[in-house]
Amino acid sequence: MNIIRPEKRQFHRILFDARCDIYQQDERWTTQLLDISLKGVLVRRPRNWSAPLNQAFELTIHLDDRESGIVMAVELRHVEAGKLGFECQYIDLESASHLKRLVELNLGDQVMLDRELGHLVGE
Repeated sequence: MNIIRPEKRQFHRILFDARCDIYQQDERWTTQLLDISLKGVLVRRPRNWSAPLNQAFELTIHLDDRESGIVMAVELRHVEAGKLGFECQYIDLESASHLKRLVELNLGDQVMLDRELGHLVGE
């Protein structure tokens, strides 16, 4: 018997291939973004990764070859085979505008976007 469980995820993941950099103190890792949501990101695990869970990092997602990007303060939440999942703790207004537009273009549904933004701000 198959049991259908309701999706717990409040934020849709958007598959998005982009270069990103992860920073912590004097360390810097360059990797690839796998997916993104309004609340976090999933990236490919860098080869020399050794940081433990629940640590704070800064993450920059490069949207183009210029300096345009999304910068957020994140916390490492899970490590999978070859992947790292980060939860967004803080994002500045300019980066939030880029992220909102990216999600909006990929969702293609204003009602769904409004619902996700409501979850984000705790409505």
